[in-house]
Amino acid sequence: MFAVHLVSFFFSKLQEDPTKKVDRFLYAMRLHDDQLKEISARFQAEMKKGLSSDSNAAAAVKMLPTHVRSTPNGTEKGQFLALDLGGSRFKVLQVKVREGKGIRRGGVEMEEKTYQIPKDLLSGRGTELFDHVAESLKDFMHEKNISLEKKHLLAFTFSFACEQSALDKGSLLHWSKNFRVRGLQGKDMVHVLREAIDRAGGMDVEVLAMVNDTVATMMTCGFEDQYCEAGLIIGTGTNACYMEEMCHVALVEGDEGRMCVNTEWGAFGDDGALDDYITEFDRDIDAASNNPGKHIFEKMISGMYLGEIVRLVVLKMAKLGQLFNGHVSNALRTKGTLTTAHVAAMEEYKTGLKNTEHILRELDLNPSPEDCVAVQHVSTIVSFRSSNLVAAGLAAILTRIKKNRNLRELRITVGLDGTVYKTHPQYPKRLHKVVRHLLPECHVRFVLSDSGSSKGAALVTAVAQRLAARRRQVDETLSPFRLSQEQLTLVKNRMSAGLEAGLRCKGTSSVKMLPSFVYRTPDGKEQGKYLALDLGGTNLRALLVTFKTGLQQNTRMHHKIYTIPLEIMQGTGEELFDYIAYCISDFLDYMGMKKAHLPAGFTFSFPCEQTAIDTGKLVSWTKGFKATDCEGHDVVEMLREAIKRRNEFDLDIIAMVNDTVGTMMSCAYEDPQCEIGMIVGTGTNVCYMEDLKNIEKTKQNMCVNTEWGGLGDDGSLDDIMTPFDIEVNQNSINPGKQRFEKLISGMYLGEIVRQVLLDLTRAGLLFRGRVTETLKTPGMFQTKYLSQIESDRIALLQVRSILQQLGLNSTCNDSIIVREVCAMVSRRAAQLCGAGMAAVVDKIRENRGLNHLNITVGVDGALYKQHPHFSRVLQEIVRALAPQCDVTFLPSDEGSGKGAALITAVCRLQEGSVQTVFSM
Repeated sequence: MFAVHLVSFFFSKLQEDPTKKVDRFLYAMRLHDDQLKEISARFQAEMKKGLSSDSNAAAAVKMLPTHVRSTPNGTEKGQFLALDLGGSRFKVLQVKVREGKGIRRGGVEMEEKTYQIPKDLLSGRGTELFDHVAESLKDFMHEKNISLEKKHLLAFTFSFACEQSALDKGSLLHWSKNFRVRGLQGKDMVHVLREAIDRAGGMDVEVLAMVNDTVATMMTCGFEDQYCEAGLIIGTGTNACYMEEMCHVALVEGDEGRMCVNTEWGAFGDDGALDDYITEFDRDIDAASNNPGKHIFEKMISGMYLGEIVRLVVLKMAKLGQLFNGHVSNALRTKGTLTTAHVAAMEEYKTGLKNTEHILRELDLNPSPEDCVAVQHVSTIVSFRSSNLVAAGLAAILTRIKKNRNLRELRITVGLDGTVYKTHPQYPKRLHKVVRHLLPECHVRFVLSDSGSSKGAALVTAVAQRLAARRRQVDETLSPFRLSQEQLTLVKNRMSAGLEAGLRCKGTSSVKMLPSFVYRTPDGKEQGKYLALDLGGTNLRALLVTFKTGLQQNTRMHHKIYTIPLEIMQGTGEELFDYIAYCISDFLDYMGMKKAHLPAGFTFSFPCEQTAIDTGKLVSWTKGFKATDCEGHDVVEMLREAIKRRNEFDLDIIAMVNDTVGTMMSCAYEDPQCEIGMIVGTGTNVCYMEDLKNIEKTKQNMCVNTEWGGLGDDGSLDDIMTPFDIEVNQNSINPGKQRFEKLISGMYLGEIVRQVLLDLTRAGLLFRGRVTETLKTPGMFQTKYLSQIESDRIALLQVRSILQQLGLNSTCNDSIIVREVCAMVSRRAAQLCGAGMAAVVDKIRENRGLNHLNITVGVDGALYKQHPHFSRVLQEIVRALAPQCDVTFLPSDEGSGKGAALITAVCRLQEGSVQTVFSM
């Protein structure tokens, strides 16, 4: 019969479309794009306010930290009990999580039982409610034959707003969803549950984690989809959560990684932010609720209120004579007679109008076909507004994630749960469409939670266990790099002993203490033009340096840098020095001085046994050089012979110096207190001005090149060597040599880090356990990456970008661990360098019989200059281990090349032989 009336209605004489009448009546509920974008922008502002410690107290949207720091990665495992409390019924479950193998994610098995909460407990005392929960837990364990003697880990889903200070601590802020339980507001819900379990007795249960149902939904879906980093509930209530960068979560200490934030977005609008979008029906709903003025956004969206909004609209339209010929039944006047389930039924695709007629007749109404169309359209507008508002809020969250990560496009999955989303026939499609329309640059996938929030709570617990276990394993791996004050003092003492042994020539010393035949530092009277050559790493630097004297010292420098090819570094000595002669020839051409006969200084940054300022036999190669027929030969003479072979120019090579000595001389030109030179770059070394009485190798007072990188070659550092240091040493071109240098310098730190990362990956603690060819490649992780990764200005996103460039596909947590590894390795290097320097400055102080020493150290080297924390840590250790010395560190701005020119100039100031002795 109804179908006949409906056909008659559609084909009767033309009259007003009933949907247009409803459209006019509910105009304020029909939100267009600009309004949705405005609402989204307002919600973004509320999120920012809630995240800030300065404005959180006054914020309506609380943005509560959950202390959930990672989504599942498939390696979680374990067996857990779970409680899911969020409505008039609650669940007790047993959840078994199986670890996945390789890239396959694990599985989850669950057994559950639902328990009803008596109505009187919803507004009774808190202890009574939780006693009922604990007794139900005990009943479940009996029924499922779960041992009461064994210890069980429990995950607690609690779907009410709580302020969490830890994963297992959360104070109730307020009740919602018709709960008005007394005596619990402000109390720790985990503690309340534990006390109830104790009162029930007979159970050994440890509550490890408490999570909101929204967070649990995200975790459940995240177990199946690694891109799931947001959760959304649209049911009796509504809420959203997402993974926020820790640097923006001001309410929790630390800024590394991410943490899930429970937005509690239902309170959006409680401070008036939505007043211009609230209708009279929303105000009526709010006034009649248990919490007037609270959860305004939720009251416009969630299943608890949608049916009531429709009822109020239909009631008013009927009173105005626009429906049912003005007839209003008592049932229509009664609160709660229209539910959200009715709304869903009225919007069914094929049976919606028939369902509408049936529902209205149950309300003692006699609807016409046009009444049914109109009421159905009311339901559509009310539910469509709900999905539009949810889309606006979700768009705000996704926009924030995209901006946080500095992405042009965002690929993300949103986990969803809730009766409205699950049972309303049109809701999901509408929501998805509007979100994608508002954010075309985001590739959003929506995944329905298949197992509810209980599974998610267990997964939160499993993830927490995984992270804790990983943390312990990472700490164990890195613990050998943590040096105590006592260990650093021992290193200082061993360096002191090495310095003394090297000076006294008692046997073969690992610290060579080579004379430099530099007898004094500059005095400012140096002048003239000098050629300087600086060979110390993979580059050769040629310089033309001009010194002028006058009221102000004036230095002009021109330089050119030449790369030393690897085949030259590891070829023959003749090929190496012929290449150097070629570079000099090219530089003189470049400067237009090919015919000039210039005095030259040669900075040669390798251990040499010198018998004069212009002679020096190479003791051993370092820093990757391995040219044959050089060790034991005079390198100055080899250079002179190469110049003769080229026969294009003539040089007067007056001085050969180590780069450390050159650095000291360069800085001493600026600061007369500079009597120490230090290099911390590709390699490391120190020189200093030693007193005559302590030098047995010569009768003069001069600068000593310590060659301190050899400390430990006699085994004196074996107690602080890690397995990674041993591996790096064994794979180097000079195994067993330069052991101290291999713990400190830029040539080796990156390789130490690579060895640690490789070990952690093989243990399944990094990069999902995938050992790539890149990671197995020696030299892949250069020391420059340590400086970049440890920069205070770099975000984890940029760390991930660096790792990605290296072929290492990292998660956020991987990036945190990589940064920690870099920090541990570089900090140890700086500490060891500081311990060595403390030995040097204390020796100078004792040489001079001083209670307190003021001295300057000239420093060069990329590691010292470019690493963000190296210099600070080094200086801290020097102050701690040499408290009677006030040490200033002066970075060299011109490098050791200028120093070589200065030494040459100092020599030229004197009359006679280039080996003339100068008194201090």
